[in-house]
Amino acid sequence: MIPAMPAAMSGQSSRQKAYAALRFGQRATMGTVAALILIAGVWGSWGTAQHVMLSRGREQGTMTVTACSGDTCTGPYAPTSTGSQARARVSIEESVAVQKGEVYAVTVKPSSGDVVRSGPAGLLYSWVPLGGALLLASVVVAGGLRLTRSAWALAAVGFVQLTVTFLAL
Repeated sequence: MIPAMPAAMSGQSSRQKAYAALRFGQRATMGTVAALILIAGVWGSWGTAQHVMLSRGREQGTMTVTACSGDTCTGPYAPTSTGSQARARVSIEESVAVQKGEVYAVTVKPSSGDVVRSGPAGLLYSWVPLGGALLLASVVVAGGLRLTRSAWALAAVGFVQLTVTFLAL
């Protein structure tokens, strides 16, 4: 026993040790779940965001949406970047952000006829899965880790990202 330590602190009961171990296990599990949710949000966003953010050397232009069916919209592509070729038909994912008859700034995905929206609206839209993941992770952080300030910060960032994206589109 350390001389400065009170006698009551010298030995923990097995119940206290078990509680401490369970509490540590809960925090480790919830921390892992929150981290996996955020990683999934980044992973889900990066598939589209990489084409918007790392657009140097990629074909850029505009697309006029002429037809929508199922979950894709199609239309002609007019290049604006050097080395890009005009295409009679490219396709883009149909969403609330794409409407028939509208012209959108797009980036062509390499080795395909698919395009993604570019510019500020396209950049914000590509990170929507991360915004949703931030909101979901905030619930895990608040409930499982009991870190309410961190949870509010995660929720605020996710809410702002989704709101700004909604307003930009």
